[in-house]
Amino acid sequence: MRKEVLVLGGNFGGLNAALGVKHELEGDVDVTVVSAAERFLFNPSLIWLPFGRRSPADITFPLAPTFGMHGVEFVHAAATVIDPQARVVHTTKGVHNYDYLVIATGYRNTFDVLPGFESADGVYTITTLEDAIRPGEEWRRFLDDPGPVVIGATQGAGCFGAAYEFLFDTAYQVKKAGLRGRAPLTYVTAEPFLGQSGIGGLPGGEKLLRMFCKKEGIQTVTGVAMQERAPGKLRLADGQDLHYAYAMIVPPFTGQDVVAAVPGLADDKGFVPVRDTYQSLAYPEVYPVGVAAAVQVPWTTAILAVCVMDAGANGVMILADRMLPPRKFGVMIPRPQSHLAKLMFEKYFVWKSRHGYVRLP
Repeated sequence: MRKEVLVLGGNFGGLNAALGVKHELEGDVDVTVVSAAERFLFNPSLIWLPFGRRSPADITFPLAPTFGMHGVEFVHAAATVIDPQARVVHTTKGVHNYDYLVIATGYRNTFDVLPGFESADGVYTITTLEDAIRPGEEWRRFLDDPGPVVIGATQGAGCFGAAYEFLFDTAYQVKKAGLRGRAPLTYVTAEPFLGQSGIGGLPGGEKLLRMFCKKEGIQTVTGVAMQERAPGKLRLADGQDLHYAYAMIVPPFTGQDVVAAVPGLADDKGFVPVRDTYQSLAYPEVYPVGVAAAVQVPWTTAILAVCVMDAGANGVMILADRMLPPRKFGVMIPRPQSHLAKLMFEKYFVWKSRHGYVRLP
């Protein structure tokens, strides 16, 4: 009897899981993807959206044709209730039964740590497509009336790497516009040192980032939490005020409400604790993937970490034997070719994903 595999979410984790299962178990499974978004989004390129270096059309594509050509049913709908006891998911377009459930619902921003952030004028984030469009509109106004710029990551930020990339891309854009003397940059972070990034940092990382910041004239404030946003300024927990005309802050991430609402499934942040097999600890027929999975730390799985960090017209190649400590080695290599490598990877990955070639590296 054919098994029903239901996948919630159609981005990185969802698309790869759905097509991977379909190809591996072609005659044994029916795969359905339910996604609140109807387009795939290449999130790493959101850092370029505010500066006009990318448009939404450049980094998205419709999901239905991709799944259709591989025999996967696609339903553009939002999951509203997950019932793992009955093995059903209620959505805005009906009810779906499953034998196995893949949760690839990703993250959402949470602004609780910085009161006033969500409604702030002049303070933006770039961690979703909608969020990344708004600071682009403000950036064009900023170029006509520049002032201090604050880039930062709150305590518990969901992605420190995006904050660093946006920082150095902003410095590049300020310099390109001839505004360096009129738009001083400050980077503020709860990290104990530059490059810690919530993963312990890498050898030489702090020194390299300090060198980059010095070269670009960027002031840095580390090891301090953000307390609140007041008009035209960010107030820090140590009493310091950072004034801004333009600001981008990366907030913490949390899991989706529909996942957090299932008793015993998710942790207090809405992510799903998993075994080494990526099965849910509470429900073995449920497989969280991607950001939706809460990986136990220390994560000792031996997966080589390869990352390219953009820095305007420059870049950094990051290599390590493991994503999280303990590591045997880790290195950050600055070179302009890394910027080109990131551009090429974006084109390749979007092409590969659009065609459903998930078996390619």
